[in-house]
Amino acid sequence: MATIYCTATSLDGFIADDEESLSWLFTTPGHDDDPEGRYGDGDSLDYDHFIANVGAVVSGANTYAWVHRELTRDGQEFAWPYTQPSWIVTHRDLDLPTGVTSFAGDVRDLHAQILEVVDGEDIWIVGGGDLAGQFADAGLLDTVWIHQTPVVLGAGKPLLPRRLRLHRRHIERDGQLTAMLFDVVGPEPRPGAEGDGAAEVITG
Repeated sequence: MATIYCTATSLDGFIADDEESLSWLFTTPGHDDDPEGRYGDGDSLDYDHFIANVGAVVSGANTYAWVHRELTRDGQEFAWPYTQPSWIVTHRDLDLPTGVTSFAGDVRDLHAQILEVVDGEDIWIVGGGDLAGQFADAGLLDTVWIHQTPVVLGAGKPLLPRRLRLHRRHIERDGQLTAMLFDVVGPEPRPGAEGDGAAEVITG
């Protein structure tokens, strides 16, 4: 069981542009559109393998609003796209579909609630970056899995607005995207902080 922040990012580290658009991502060919960019074996960084082990989904209010907006753009009735128990972290009063619960408070308390229902499966933090950062601050973020897109945006919503040391576990090509899996090591201290100012780098 792991708590995983899985998302796509631009080359300069944004998960949405300054107009909250993901058009840059959707126009980037993945492995289904690029026969030379196939994933590897059954242990590869493939979404189908990932989602099969997800027992709960967590999202911030802005990410939820984006999903709602995109899925109703053509006048369709909104349906939450995940079957797993889901939580939206927000102080807003939202009209949420069945199976989706709002939560306002410390993510430590939320994490404890989720552990009661996931039965050993993974927790997926869909976004945004600050919510993932709250889990990291609490020492509850285990893994960061990103699909890095070869586009530079210059501004937008940051991937993970924290100083955090990661350890790369695995990397694969996914069409024009680069799928990278990282373990979270811990906070990255600033130079001049207590100690030698450098986080331990894990090389094993």
